[in-house]
Amino acid sequence: MRTYLVTGGAGFIGSNYIHYMFKKYDNDIRVINVDCLTYAGNLENLKSIEHRENYSFVKADICDKEAIAKIFAENEIDRVVHFAAESHVDRSIKNPEVFVQTNVLGTLVMLNCAKNSWELEDGSFKPGKKFLHVSTDEVYGSLEEEGTYFYETTPYDPHSPYSASKASSDMLVKSYMDTYKFPANITNCSNNYGPYQFPEKLIPLIINNALSGKKLPIYGDGKNVRDWLYVEDHAKAIDMVQEQGRLFETYNIGGHNEKQNIEIVNIIIETLQEMLPDSDPRKAHINKDLITYVEDRKGHDRRYAIAPDKIKAEMGWYPETMFKEGIRLTIEWFFEHEDWMKSVTSGDYQKYYTEMYK
Repeated sequence: MRTYLVTGGAGFIGSNYIHYMFKKYDNDIRVINVDCLTYAGNLENLKSIEHRENYSFVKADICDKEAIAKIFAENEIDRVVHFAAESHVDRSIKNPEVFVQTNVLGTLVMLNCAKNSWELEDGSFKPGKKFLHVSTDEVYGSLEEEGTYFYETTPYDPHSPYSASKASSDMLVKSYMDTYKFPANITNCSNNYGPYQFPEKLIPLIINNALSGKKLPIYGDGKNVRDWLYVEDHAKAIDMVQEQGRLFETYNIGGHNEKQNIEIVNIIIETLQEMLPDSDPRKAHINKDLITYVEDRKGHDRRYAIAPDKIKAEMGWYPETMFKEGIRLTIEWFFEHEDWMKSVTSGDYQKYYTEMYK
């Protein structure tokens, strides 16, 4: 049975990845989820699988060398999937230090612990081991022209403390691959959306605010463009890179779903109007009058767009979920999990697990 060490597995993308892996492999794999349960880590995301015999959770900070080394010492880890990161740009602007601490130094700890566990006396590594570092398209900077895209060869040009910290962590992984021939891959993905996303991010924020009759804030003129990737498509791509990707390579994972932020908000409003029954009192107040333009974010990149040509050519991966389908699936999930949203927005989700994992 192959054992996966997943960092940040209680977060949005990490928890979706764990659900995907159990759906695909069931009892043929073992997953160890390591998360320090910051505000973005929510074990409610994994409630349905927490009692599986082939799943375990360890509350630990990836910056804690002793805790991470202990996990490697006590388990034969075959795969590391490294999601754990501070990821919200606005928070990075207010407090860059924590982003450097977690994203850079935490990645260094993970690399060293995996290297120490997997390295043989001759400097080679145990067969079949692989470390996958999950990164972002934001490391590439900003695209101004339509028809231009980020490729794996695009020079890094980060513009926020968040993207700079992720670029730094990418460079660390690259250095280990080059210096030690450490068995790793890097993936750079576009904006994810889907179930379990923390409501500070654009799509769940707009869904939640619209349903509550609150203002729908949009930065600047609302014309910043992002490439949107449904989170389960991302999970599938990560699994494919782990199993089929060539060692030491970087793979861009994009959704072919470029949208302006204002388009996203309008699509959500229209979709909610279509999906809510006339008897639902919330339907009456969901309209474009709720849209409010706010002061633009500092250093706000204008456009991101990934060309996932390499992963398509080598592995046959492609984004299966187009945005209109994905946004309906996401809204349906939020309708079915309104208690989850209430728990997150109230902060109640932290109380139970904080007490449990003191």
